[in-house]
Parts: sequence; C-alpha cells; structure tokens
Amino acid sequence: MTTMTDLTTLYRIFLQSTGVTTDSRRCPAGSLFFALRGETFDGNAFAAQALKDGCAYAVIDNPKYLPEGDARYLLVDDCLKALQGLARHHRRALGIPVIGITGTNGKTTTKELMAAVLSRKYALHYTQGNLNNHIGVPLTLLGLRPEHQLAVIEMGASHPGDIRELVDIAEPDYGLITNVGRAHLEGFGSFEGVIRTKGELFDFLREKGGAMVFVHEDNPYLKEMAHDLKQVCYGTQAGLYVSGQMTDNSPCLALQWKAEGDTEAHSVQTRLIGEYNLPNALAAITVGHYFHVPAEQIDQALEEYAPHNNRSQLVRTADNTLIVDAYNANPTSMRAAIDNFHKMQAGHKMLILGDMRELGAESPALHQEIVDHLEACGFEDVVLVGTQFAATRHRYPTYPDAPALIAELRAHRPTGKTILIKGSNGMHLNTVAEALE
Repeated sequence: MTTMTDLTTLYRIFLQSTGVTTDSRRCPAGSLFFALRGETFDGNAFAAQALKDGCAYAVIDNPKYLPEGDARYLLVDDCLKALQGLARHHRRALGIPVIGITGTNGKTTTKELMAAVLSRKYALHYTQGNLNNHIGVPLTLLGLRPEHQLAVIEMGASHPGDIRELVDIAEPDYGLITNVGRAHLEGFGSFEGVIRTKGELFDFLREKGGAMVFVHEDNPYLKEMAHDLKQVCYGTQAGLYVSGQMTDNSPCLALQWKAEGDTEAHSVQTRLIGEYNLPNALAAITVGHYFHVPAEQIDQALEEYAPHNNRSQLVRTADNTLIVDAYNANPTSMRAAIDNFHKMQAGHKMLILGDMRELGAESPALHQEIVDHLEACGFEDVVLVGTQFAATRHRYPTYPDAPALIAELRAHRPTGKTILIKGSNGMHLNTVAEALE
C-alpha cells in the first residue's frame, strides 16, 4: 500500500532542508523539490533528475514515479496544494506580521518602496520580482526565517478569486490596495470584477477582525471598499495620517509630506519618473511611519531607491533621454503615463507605445480612447506598435511588432529627443529601449 506524506511530516522535512524549489534546472543541495504540473509539462517526470542534481527530497503526486523503497520521494495528493498548505503552516508557525499588498497599478513599485523604508528598521522579508501568484506567494512565504520581524507579500490577480486564494495562504495582518483600474478585463470580465477581486484582500481582513488597512484617501473606490475597516489614511488632503504633495516632476518626482501632528514638512527628491508615483511613495511613507521608522530614514530610503526592470526608468543615452515603462500597460497606467509626459518639462518629446494586452472585448474601444487622448494632448511624434493600435483610427506610423520598429530605428535613429516607451510586457518594448541605448 502506497503511503501518503502528511503535512506534519512534510513540515519537519522542510525545516531540515535548505529551502524549496519548483524548477528542476535549479536544485540547491539539500533542497526540497515540488513536482508541479503546467499546461505543457509534468514536474513528476523531473523528480529523479532533481534528486540527482542536489535536492534531498522530491514531493510528487503521481504514484507511477514513486520507486519502491526510496524514502527521498514524498507522495502527496496534489503538489500545488501541498506547497500552498506548507507555506500557510510555516507562516502560522512563525507568526511574523504580514502586510498584504495588491492593486491594478503600482503594487510592485509600492512594495519595493515599502521594503526600502521598512528595511531601515526591521529584518524584513518581501516578495522578490513578480513572485506574486499562486506559486510565487507560497514560495515567498517559505523563505521566511525566525529572524525576520516583518513581511511584505505582493499579490497579483488576473481572474476572480485569485486574491482570495492568495490571502487564504498568506493570512495577512495588514492590507493595502494601491488602486483599481481597467486591466486583465479578459479574465475579470468587467471593471466591477476588478474591484471585487482586489477587494478580496479587504474581505479577508474584515472576516479576520481587528485588522488594519492602509487607504489612499484620494481614491473613492478604495474608500468605499474599506468603509467599515480600521483605517490609516494617506493622500493629498491636509490632516490625514500622512499627507503629501508633488513639488516637482522634471523629470523625477519630488514631494513634500507631513505626518499627522507635524509642524514642518519633509522634502524628498526621488528617482521615480511620473506624478502617478506620488501615491506609491505616500503609501510607503505611511506604512513606514505606522511602524515607527524615523522620518529621516524614510526620506533617505525613498531618495536612494532606484527603479529597475523597465518600470519608470530614466535612461540617458548619447543621443536621447528615455523614459522606459515597458513592463506593463493597461488603460489606466497608459493614460497616467501620457498625461505625466504631457506635463513634463522637456523638449522634442516622442512616444513609442505598444498594445495593451488582456483587455478582452473592450480592447478596440480602449485602444481607440488612448489614440484619441494622444490627439487631444497635441502629440505629433508618436509611434504605435502592435495589431490593436494598428486597428484604431489615427494618423501615426504603426509597426506590427518590436523587431519591425527596431529595424526602422536603426535606419533612421532619433536624436535629441525625450522618448516615452510604454506597452504591455508581451510587446517586448524593452528591446526597443535597448536598441536606442
């Protein structure tokens, strides 16, 4: 009779391991391999290789890959559920306070800023990169160690119920939703679906009772979503727990902020491009202040943080100044980037914009709205990339994909321009930026 591995045994083995991996190409010595299944692969088939390459144990869910008498194989009903259950158990065992963060736009930047601030005072564990889904969140939680004092867990979603699944694993004590906007409409079905799904973070905290949420006071949707929860509020209005204003944006965001009761404002010069990053910075300030990080250290953390991974990056080349925001795009973030670029003090502006993905049936209308907005702003030097933009009514040159545009730019290289580059990650406009460097 085949023996199944229970959670207690699995956790004991995990504590003796060097960590967890789900990638058979990366098998640290002494680690625990989880044989996850994907659309085109079955991790069970790689368990033997993972053990050969250094893993101490392999967690599998297909008995046919279980050799007789080899105690290194741990059989479970479902590897993904076992990974998630192990992460929840570990999170509960350590009892470290967890801040959960989600939102349509800005959640990764806010998480990074928050981490920069909180790390000034605490041994902090936080989401690396974009490990914010049903696999990334448990992997992040399993990286918690007893010496950590606080954790920031980012949660992403593209379908209803996604956030609920993640909060049930991470069980956050605090919550922050950066904003709600029109993104992943193909999965959510509507803007209302976005609101409901992001709100699943607040729903969990509501059920938990006594939990604290950090709320952007300027956003009426967020105010409504958190109306009956214990709140710490931030925004541009005076008298909030933290209030702040943009003081400059040419091209990097500068701001002033005050905590409730402060007589003098704190001034911060960030390396972030875009007025739309003001709420993200204020969120990090608010969380830092709530957790008693000294104001001077908050300011220093924000000033020293340098964006990366094609998120609002300022790149000065020999020929041009590039604003590279090519990691993600949806109608809300695209319009914010365009508006910010319109107000920016810079000569010879040029825009390279790529399709916004996963917008479903509303995609044609939403792309047309962006093109119409470009016209209303009076932009002349615009290049569009992708089939969605190509299908709109406009007067701008359009290219089917990034390689086609790169070939044109190599033949006729722009010089002396400030260029905004923005599009969904799948459009690979980062390669356009690289070609211009």
